[in-house]
Amino acid sequence: MSIFEAGMMVCFGVSWPVAAYKTYKAKCVQGKSIYFSYLILLGYVFGILHKILYSLDFVIWLYILNMAFLLTDIFLYYRYRNNLPSVQKNEAEEFCTGDK
Repeated sequence: MSIFEAGMMVCFGVSWPVAAYKTYKAKCVQGKSIYFSYLILLGYVFGILHKILYSLDFVIWLYILNMAFLLTDIFLYYRYRNNLPSVQKNEAEEFCTGDK
């Protein structure tokens, strides 16, 4: 078990619930990249596979937890992707941030 790997997973793990909460509250996904999210998801899958095949320890649960939060954020992306009004890009950014 690597304490540094666990620390990295905890740091990543804090960011996903915050991102999902912000998406849920704003109901807006302006500026989010779904491809980036899928790339991170693939990284988590590889991390879990490595843990299963070579180094099974409790850190696998951090990978699974992080992946669950990321999947929640991906779900919210698809839920709210059509929630933007059909306006110019700068007006859409104002809509999502609440700046008027």
